[in-house]
Amino acid sequence: MDNAAASNVPVWVWWTIVVVGALLALVILVIVRKGKRLTGEHVFQASRWSSGNRLLPAQVRITEDSITLYQPQWIGKLEESIHMAHVSSIKIDTNLVFSDVFIETTGGRSPIVCHGHTKGDAIEMKKVIERFQSGYYRKSSVPSP
Repeated sequence: MDNAAASNVPVWVWWTIVVVGALLALVILVIVRKGKRLTGEHVFQASRWSSGNRLLPAQVRITEDSITLYQPQWIGKLEESIHMAHVSSIKIDTNLVFSDVFIETTGGRSPIVCHGHTKGDAIEMKKVIERFQSGYYRKSSVPSP
């Protein structure tokens, strides 16, 4: 009886199911690939539970020289970077569940805004940035031989 019912289904229905399944698999592949954690010691990924980060979460990579915000998009990505010497202040806005981090520049441009980090990640980001800034200015104040 099952074979008889299956043979009554038009061919276009089966093709529709195959095409929709393939598209769904492609979307899942893109989400997994773009949501992969960046390499580096100090990388902070926003929570998928936060607004604006559900499918493609933003990430912040902090190195000794710069801070870079990576925001993946369906096609490509948006990167915003600030050199450590141009960071003027760091503001953490702690909400009920997630925190937002605002990294202000000395140039007066709009700050880098990172939404959806845990409170612990936000505090750790601030500590790492301040440590790297201190090291950067200590290095530049030492006279060369």
